[in-house]
Amino acid sequence: MREYNFTEARNNFASVLDRAKKDGIICISKRDGESFYLTPAKTKKSPLDVEGINLDLSHDEIVSIVKEGRERRAWFKKR
Repeated sequence: MREYNFTEARNNFASVLDRAKKDGIICISKRDGESFYLTPAKTKKSPLDVEGINLDLSHDEIVSIVKEGRERRAWFKKR
């Protein structure tokens, strides 16, 4: 963990934030002995925010697969 004194942190604030982002935590110390820890905030992401995959399926193939699934479900509900 990198430690900065207050003046150094104030004069190089952008690079201090970059270091906190890279390392996960930094410490800023004042002359009177107080210390503060700076960590990057966690971004809130939707659990549905996932990277897509390319299945190389055409529009017609996708529609056909969905129709087939619906037909199977209807068949099972009748039984």
